[in-house]
Amino acid sequence: MKHGVAFRKFSRTSSHRMLMLRNLVTSLFEHEQIRTTLPKARDTARLAEKIISMGKKNTNASHSRASAFLLKQDLLPKVFGTFAQRYSDRPGGYTRIHKFGNRKGDNAPEAVVELVDNPRDLKWEMTSRAVGWDVLRQKLVGTKASSLVNDPHADMKRIVKAETQLPSKSRRGLLREKTRWNLQKLLKYRSPTAVKEIAEKAAGHMDQLLATPVAYKALHEAKADMPRKLPPRLHAGQLVPGEQRSARQLAQGKIGSTPSLPKGPLLTMKSVFGRKYKTV
Repeated sequence: MKHGVAFRKFSRTSSHRMLMLRNLVTSLFEHEQIRTTLPKARDTARLAEKIISMGKKNTNASHSRASAFLLKQDLLPKVFGTFAQRYSDRPGGYTRIHKFGNRKGDNAPEAVVELVDNPRDLKWEMTSRAVGWDVLRQKLVGTKASSLVNDPHADMKRIVKAETQLPSKSRRGLLREKTRWNLQKLLKYRSPTAVKEIAEKAAGHMDQLLATPVAYKALHEAKADMPRKLPPRLHAGQLVPGEQRSARQLAQGKIGSTPSLPKGPLLTMKSVFGRKYKTV
């Protein structure tokens, strides 16, 4: 058995390997989301959490060790200020890894490693959509969709707050067990205003789901002027009119790339957050 093996070797010398990991951690703190191979992402997350723990201690010794590790000294105020304040109540788990599929060419497994609660948090986006989907599904039971088109969804904040107080495996609420578990985990260390923010995002996704059939009906009525025929109905994970990312792309972690799409009206896509990942 191998004992005391802390990190992977990556077929590199110790100096080359350490410089590579320092570069990855520096890029992670700078962009808060990077894309790399899965083994590199796992070791990068371990080192990044150690540096954030040093920032929370905020001592002279921790400041010296973090300064010696990071390749950009202008990131020290971010580590000892922004990140230390963001994760002050969180005991650990400052990073999150999303599998990204396999890389073209060598078929190496890729992943997106990000800091938790960052401004472009992927889990926040997916959970808010899942909450909106589950609440809308329950509201449509015995009700026509046309009656909910003008619904302001003013009760979403109350629903989200009530779901966070229920047991994760309870069947009394409107959400599925996995969605409720993700919601509670996501809001556990967030600020009190996070409930309002995710309720507004979930309500917006509900309006989008209600408006999608109407938009597709209008497009099919004008199909004579369209350069090509659109699909007869909306499939699971398909990009809908006015949406920048489909659910399938969210699940695969494609939140920064711009895939090629066929040319046509209302089907152009650009990055949600305005810039691409830094690929290392």
